[in-house]
Amino acid sequence: MTRVRKYHLALIGVALLILVMSLVRVISGHNDITSSGTFAAALGLAVPIGLAGLGGLWAERAGVVNIGLEGMMVLGTWFAGWAGYQWGPLAAVVAGLLAGALGGLIHAIATVGFGVDHIISGVAINLLGPGITRFLSEVLYKEGTGAAEAGAGITTSPALSGKAWEFSLPFLSGQTDVFGMLEKTHWFLISDLAGILGGLTRNVNVLVILAVAMIPLTFYVLWHTAFGLRLRSVGENPWAAESLGVNVYRFKYVAVVISGAFAGLGGVFLVFVTTKYVEGQTQGRGFIGLAAMIFGNWRPGGLAAGASLFGYADGLQLRSQGAITTFFLFGAILLLIYLGNKIRLMTRPGQPAELAGRTAKDYTIMAGAAAGALVLIWMWMVIDKLPNEFVYITPHVLTLLVLLVASQRLRMPKADGVRYRRGEQH
Repeated sequence: MTRVRKYHLALIGVALLILVMSLVRVISGHNDITSSGTFAAALGLAVPIGLAGLGGLWAERAGVVNIGLEGMMVLGTWFAGWAGYQWGPLAAVVAGLLAGALGGLIHAIATVGFGVDHIISGVAINLLGPGITRFLSEVLYKEGTGAAEAGAGITTSPALSGKAWEFSLPFLSGQTDVFGMLEKTHWFLISDLAGILGGLTRNVNVLVILAVAMIPLTFYVLWHTAFGLRLRSVGENPWAAESLGVNVYRFKYVAVVISGAFAGLGGVFLVFVTTKYVEGQTQGRGFIGLAAMIFGNWRPGGLAAGASLFGYADGLQLRSQGAITTFFLFGAILLLIYLGNKIRLMTRPGQPAELAGRTAKDYTIMAGAAAGALVLIWMWMVIDKLPNEFVYITPHVLTLLVLLVASQRLRMPKADGVRYRRGEQH
């Protein structure tokens, strides 16, 4: 019953979020806030972040901190580009997965096998990934090679041979595009829902479907199978798991290799978007994925929400730089909703003062929320357009702000990052 209530609350939260977005669109006049183009871009930008975050989730649930996700993504991009131009998209997927898994295996050998500090090993992977791929590019893509004649350079691979798989529902294209027609009406809420659904279901890459499917699959495997229970016990207390006959080393190795494979798959998706490998195309998405995982409190559902948030912020600034200022209005409305709910709870009839929460701390929080809402509304009214430099770093600033807020309720696995040796007592 508890799980059902949480599920209903999540649906209510999503509905409220869409309602607020529609309200902000009407007030501001920025139709890109809920346009299909924005949400299509957001989905494409959220997928690699989400895959990297899933990689971090698998590793850290087994007690291994993996900040080497960025380097593993880089390996995935290079090998996907190298295999994809020769043998097509399927080969790109396989090569990227294996390359990322290899990066995970190196991290596992260092941290689990030799007891190297997890942070040091992760930093080394992040340095090793770009170094290896640059070396391979200079060897295999130099002038005079077949790859160079096919269009490769030191920083790019030839284009993929064959087209990445995409699909749309029959009524979402051409003259029968129902969502497209409704979106153009700009009606309150209806056009917003049409834009969101159209952006999320039109010309969808097969890797998007795979990535979305990995969220519930990861939840099922880690929380509803004996394998997942053992893996999570390794991340909570490996010595207790060892006493129950769990092979701690094996589970840590498996989790970190799977972690690298997810990061590599995120790199493959980036190659599918650009149709080739380009040096530096990960652009820190491995680190943002790690932040999304932390924001999600080491759980798949929260991770998906975090990846969606960062992807949306990035997609909106790509579609309309002027619309970024609506984040001020959006934040103000959310603060006012929070303030109204707080007042409702405190003024509920029949509640004693101590149960209603009428404390100095509560009044201080309410005053801060009201002041913050007023400041944000003032900033939205005064600032017409943010400097391009700030617009570009909006997703990263949002990452820091979200982590700052989320850090108040986080609970990482108890043995996350702890050095384990069989037979030792902690």
